Amino acid sequence: MTIKQISVFLENKSGRINDVTKALAAEGINMHAFSMAETTDFGILRLIVSDVDKAVKALQKENFAVVLTDVLCISCPNVAGALSKILENLAKHGVFIEYMYAFAQGEVAKIVIRPSELESCQNILKDDDCNILCDDEL
Repeated sequence: MTIKQISVFLENKSGRINDVTKALAAEGINMHAFSMAETTDFGILRLIVSDVDKAVKALQKENFAVVLTDVLCISCPNVAGALSKILENLAKHGVFIEYMYAFAQGEVAKIVIRPSELESCQNILKDDDCNILCDDEL
């Protein structure tokens, strides 16, 4: 099961991240997780949201450049070594992870992964009994 991630390309100037959050808030869209990466000229805000289609429309209405990407989100115990075990197994199978980010909620950690080979990674995680989440489980 994959989930949709929204990537928003932002100019590196004060207030641009807030412009995104205001546009989403105005439409009642909740951000479940996000990650910000930057270069000299621009930033990429990656988001997992409560309503992808509505968020894309809201952001495009405000003239943001938006791209949708399929990613995996897994859940594991929020304890030392749990993620390491998962990543070790993926590395053993030659899975390259382009990027990832995580958030914890009490005793559970949720990790968003963008592997180079999505289907292969998903199969390896399933074989390893990893809990792969869908949109309504976030």
